[in-house]
Amino acid sequence: MQAVREGTRWVLRLDDGQDLFDALTEFAEREHVGAGAVLLGIGMFRRATFGYWDGQQYQPQELTAPHEVVALHGTIARAEGHPSIHLHGAVAGPDHRLVGGHLLKATVGMLQEVVVETFPNHTFGRPLVESRGLRMLDLEPGPDP
Repeated sequence: MQAVREGTRWVLRLDDGQDLFDALTEFAEREHVGAGAVLLGIGMFRRATFGYWDGQQYQPQELTAPHEVVALHGTIARAEGHPSIHLHGAVAGPDHRLVGGHLLKATVGMLQEVVVETFPNHTFGRPLVESRGLRMLDLEPGPDP
């Protein structure tokens, strides 16, 4: 991965075969990002799994053929002392049809360009909200999210 920073904004280039979530987690750990927004991402996924929240759980759809990433965005927070990456996206296959939703897993194909805005004076939390069955973003968590 290559990374360059200007102020609080980063541009990342992930390489073929990298796990998207592992790469973003490693970036957040290395650069001590406790609060961030994935503003955009473009490139390609070799494989990806998207989920649709049915109100109780994610219904996954795995894509095993390469797809172009036409949109990628989300947040970086902390949960149980570790980076928590929440992403949504859309991809297009060779038929130009879009598939998207909550991104559960993705492997970079060729490359992935990602822009991340960080908030150095903040730490976002992502506690589990039992009544919803989801980890939800908390912009003002207590100590050690």
